[in-house]
Amino acid sequence: MMATVSSHTLNGLDGTHAGGIGVTLVNLTSGTTLFATETDSGGRLSEKIDLTDAGPTDRYQLTFATGPFWHSSGHAQAIDEIVLRFTMPDPSARYHMPVILSPHSYSTWYSYPE
Repeated sequence: MMATVSSHTLNGLDGTHAGGIGVTLVNLTSGTTLFATETDSGGRLSEKIDLTDAGPTDRYQLTFATGPFWHSSGHAQAIDEIVLRFTMPDPSARYHMPVILSPHSYSTWYSYPE
């Protein structure tokens, strides 16, 4: 079964899309890296994940490498990574986790399937 992990990263300083941010998803239960990619130029991420062998209580970690994004734009930052931990109990659902980021803070939410 295929789930979808998606995000939209936005630059909270000027309201633009935060493209080119490295993103990694790891199944913490098995220790398996499921993908390592980056957000597109529009700050979007959408990856299909095969959860056939995963359990409904497996824990996942989605990591956004934000330090290089801020460094390349000339901003000093305090937050090098944003780490989100969650479960994906429905192996065919879409799990959407948008992030609004700034050099020293971030805001995120989790759209859980109904």
